[in-house]
Amino acid sequence: MTYSDDFLRRILRRAKTIAIVGVSAKEVRPSYFVARYLQLKGYRIIPVNPGIAGQTLFGEKVYPDLQSIPDAVDMVDIFRRSDAVPGIVNEALARWPDLQTIWMQIGVEHAGAAAVAEARGVDVVQNRCPKIEYQRLMGELRMGGFNTGIISSKL
Repeated sequence: MTYSDDFLRRILRRAKTIAIVGVSAKEVRPSYFVARYLQLKGYRIIPVNPGIAGQTLFGEKVYPDLQSIPDAVDMVDIFRRSDAVPGIVNEALARWPDLQTIWMQIGVEHAGAAAVAEARGVDVVQNRCPKIEYQRLMGELRMGGFNTGIISSKL
């Protein structure tokens, strides 16, 4: 999928609350550090994982599914296998008629589910990471692909 920088930047700037489906409580998992990073950038992160439902992550209650979330969200970020996407998209669209974005993580794609969401006016991003795109578009990535915040001749 090809997305313009303006399209991705608009999504990242307008989103305030993100439900992350498939987030892990294990700090070494990509879903955990993506969620933590986005929270540090000012997004409210609502964790969704039936295996740890009821626990607290990032200062928020973990929900078993999207239907259980009492608040509105702007974006649903999916950290699940591609075959799980249609059910998640359908659940999100049923839960939030004004949902703005469905975002599928790197390696996650589903053309049919994307078409359903887009037909409802929802922006869809597939096979991308919002953390990486945020860093790239907001000037946080440097030539080496990272920004340590330390000026040094050593890497």
